[in-house]
Parts: sequence; structure tokens; C-alpha cells
Amino acid sequence: MSNSKYKEDFYENRPIRDLKDMIHSSAELYKDRAAYLVKDKPGGVYRPISFQQLKEDIDCLGTAFMDLKLTGQKVALIGENRYEWIVSYLAIANGTGVIVPLDRELSSGEIQNLLIRAEVSAIVFSAKVERKVFEALEGVEGIDCIISMDAASDNHNILSLKHLIERGKKLILEENRYFIDAEIDPEAMHMLLFTSGTTGMAKGVMLSHKNICANVYNMSKYVNVRDNQTGLSVLPMHHTYEFTCHNMTALYQGCSIAICEGLKYIVKNMAEAKATVMLGVPLIFESMHKKVWKKAEASGKADKMRAAITVSKTLNKFNIKATKKLFKSVHQALGGHMRLLIVGAAAIDPQVVSDFNAMGITMIQGYGMTENSPIIAVNTDRYYKDAAAGLPMPGTEIQIINKDENGVGEIICKGDSVMIGYYKDPEETEKVLKDGWLYTGDYGYFDKDGFLYIAGRKKNVIVTKNGKNIFPEEVEFHLGKNDYIKEVLVSGIEDEKSGETVVFAEIVPEYSVIEEKLGKLSEEALRKLLKQVIDDTNDHMATYKRVKRFKIREEEFEKTTTKKIKRTYK
Repeated sequence: MSNSKYKEDFYENRPIRDLKDMIHSSAELYKDRAAYLVKDKPGGVYRPISFQQLKEDIDCLGTAFMDLKLTGQKVALIGENRYEWIVSYLAIANGTGVIVPLDRELSSGEIQNLLIRAEVSAIVFSAKVERKVFEALEGVEGIDCIISMDAASDNHNILSLKHLIERGKKLILEENRYFIDAEIDPEAMHMLLFTSGTTGMAKGVMLSHKNICANVYNMSKYVNVRDNQTGLSVLPMHHTYEFTCHNMTALYQGCSIAICEGLKYIVKNMAEAKATVMLGVPLIFESMHKKVWKKAEASGKADKMRAAITVSKTLNKFNIKATKKLFKSVHQALGGHMRLLIVGAAAIDPQVVSDFNAMGITMIQGYGMTENSPIIAVNTDRYYKDAAAGLPMPGTEIQIINKDENGVGEIICKGDSVMIGYYKDPEETEKVLKDGWLYTGDYGYFDKDGFLYIAGRKKNVIVTKNGKNIFPEEVEFHLGKNDYIKEVLVSGIEDEKSGETVVFAEIVPEYSVIEEKLGKLSEEALRKLLKQVIDDTNDHMATYKRVKRFKIREEEFEKTTTKKIKRTYK
């Protein structure tokens, strides 16, 4: 429950020097507990892999990597979420060299570009991306080790990951301890992550063990996933959000991680794994929220549920949590065991957060960026506000600079999680790192209780001729609440007559809902409907923020792997 008495009441944690130290201490503390729950075949049953087994697999693979002369080298890693991905990541980062995780959704040309830019010497890949990887490798020199997660044995120049683990095991039995005893410099670059966007724009973020461990350690003061809990890993692991906030934090606290089979199987896997925790992006949770209400409407129970939510919110004011029994159908729809939902990567409708909290499932927001490993602010699981991005994470100092009349300004932060810099890009590094402060490029403000709120991205801001700032994200949020709008992207254009900058919206209609409620509409009728939606939305916004022009778009916008619409900048 959200209770201000917990504002300064942190969970106690053990200190960790680096991720290797973390894995070793977790293996001692939680030896036989399941670190991961995996499926050997699609649709099969979850099989546990213990913390001790995870440590041994990392040690064996790391030993084999070092035997391949990969010490100090950069190794690319690409594939879907799976146990072998995590083992490979930690076997490289925990003593071998520098890990370069890549987005499996990239094209072969983009993969090739990043392999060259990162100067990698080896690559680990899964069968699902094999074709793209081989196409990318045709134009890259200097990659001597090509390792498959799925090959049963070595095949010509392609090495088997399974075979390498066995090879490492034999080497350890022969008392080869060079990986196990390898010292890690906590402040050196051991992770090189490329930000989302086109590869020409993507920046190589250099992170250290100190960066990630500071994030894990301090975040764990706010959020508790101990006590034999199980998390469902849904988001791509190559993102720091899923990797740090879910996988590493869970391994640190002794929480088991079930690997989701894909977005279509979230609810099924929740139930199978008896998942109690899940991290997600707004698109996932908003979709769940819509389905809950749609089912309630269809069964005629929507009014009853609204009344129950009202009662629950009143009880929450007195620190009385809604009982699971009151919202039994909702809990069953989320697998029957869910306790905590954490949302990040983009803004979410606060109503979604409010409803889930009222239904007895704690839901909190967080805010961060890859350059801060990633968390900058997060709500605690006992003291939170539905619309807030969170409180500054312990060990992270946040300031708002160049504030406007409403107290909105650029967010800058400082602490042990701030990146080393951008790889071989001193000019871009100097733009965002100044005297130890990370200039996020995000606008935000604090409320009277110290909670941080995000207004929008600095580079997205529309500036009118009379100096007014308009955050497209705010306009998009209000328009997106309408059932007839599936996606919307807002920008500023110059009005030909007045020369003034006006707000322009490109809209992807929710055709299925429109057809279900109004039938098949002509192009003219559809435009008239959306014009009315815009007019109604405009009535609730300041005059200068109102949408003056719009365009209907049939295809969905291109998105990142965290389901954020990719914006193009001229």
C-alpha cells in the first residue's frame, strides 16, 4: 500500500562489488533455489535451473571463452530471451572482456554496421537470427569466433555453445582457474550498448560493473522481490531496463525468473510459472487493462467493478488494501499470483496504474535511460503515486534546470550509475556529461513531496512563435485516450497563411472499434469522426496546445523493441 511512513524506510541489502561478486554471493545464499525457469520446447513445462547451476555454467563458459583467447576482447551477443543469452552475457562481462548486446530485430545491414563500429572479435547468436548474422558477417573482418547457442556440436568454423560449456568444465577440473580468479575493474567498460534508433543515430553507451551494480543495489532499497517470488521476463534482455531492473535485480534478491515464450503467451506463462512480478512497457499493461474492462462490460459486471474500485480507493486512504477476493476475476486473468507490476520506457495513462492498484495488484512507474544503467527515479512498492515517475533512486541526485514558470525544466542527474561516456564519440559525450552530471534531454518537474514527473523529450518540444513550449507527448496522451485512436504522433508545422507554428497530428485509427460501433465508414465520414474527437480533446487543452491540422494514416508507426514509436528528426 502507498504509505508515507515508508518514504525513508529502505529495504536492507548486501553490498556488491561487481556482477561476478553478485552471482557468487547469490549462489551461496540461494544455492538450490531456481534462478531461471526455462522451457526445453515451445509449449512445454517450465524446468528450474538453480542459482548454483547458473554460477557453474557461467564459470565453465567464461573459462572456455578465455581459452579461445577472447580475454579483453569485445564479443557481440544477439538472440531472443533465453537462459543461454544470460549465461553468455555474464561469461563475457564477468572476466572475459566486453559484452556488446545487439537488438535481434535489427536488419543484417544494421547488425553489420554495429559489429564494425564496436570492433568485435567474436559473436554469439541463436538459430532464430542465424541467417541475418551470416549476411552481416560477410562484410566484416576480424571476427574469428562464431558461436551458436543451438548447435549440438562444432561445425567447421561455427562453435557450439553447449560444447564450449563442456570444454570449460574439463578445463576447470584440470584446475584452470583463469576465469574464476579473474579480477574485474568495477570502473572499466565491460558493457557496450547501442541506444535504439537507426544505426546512424545509435550511440554506443559504455557501462561498467559499478554502474549496473549501483543501480541494482539502490533500486533494491525501494522494490522488494525477495521471499521466493517469481518474475516473468517479457521485454528484450538487450535493453538495460529488462536486463538490470529485472534479471540482475532478481538474481541479486534471490527471485526466480521465468522466460516468457513471447507477447502472445504472457497470460499463459504467468499462470504456468505462478509469476508474482512483471516488468513491462505501457503498451503491454494498457492492453491488459483494456481486456479486463472489455470482459467486464461483456459480462455486465463493469458497473459493479467500478463501484468496487471506488470502495477500494477509499480503503487505500486508510492503508487498507483491497482483498484479492474482491477482484478475483482480474487476478485470475493475470495468472492468479501477480503481486507487482512495474512499468517504464514510456509514459502510461495514470488511470491504468490507479485501477490495478485499486484491484489489489501493486503497480508502480519508474524512469530512466540507458546512459544511467538505466534507473534514475522509481516509485517504491510501499510509497508511490500513480502519475509520478518516482522518487530519485538512492545514490542518485536529480536537479531540474532552466525551469519555466511552471517549474518544468531539463532533468539532470548524478551518481554511480551514470555511464562512462559514448564509445569513441567525445563530442556527443561532452554534450550530455558535464561535471559529472548527466543531461538527460528530458523535461520534468518535482511535486511538493519530491516525486518526479516527466513532461516530455527536449528534442520533441514544439516551440511557437510567441515562445510557448508544447510537449507532443502530452497532446498524444490526451488523444490516445479515445477508443477510436490506435496510435498518434504529434509534431509542429508552419501554417502557410499566418507563418505560426501549429500542432499537427498523424493518426492511426482503431478501425476494429470504429467498425464494431459505427459500421464501415467512408473516408469522409472517418475524417469527420476524427475531427470531432480532436475537437473534443482540444476543449480540454490550452489554446496554444490545440491540434489544428491532422492526417489519417493506415499503417502503424515503426517502433523500437520497447514498443515506442520511432520519431524522425529533420
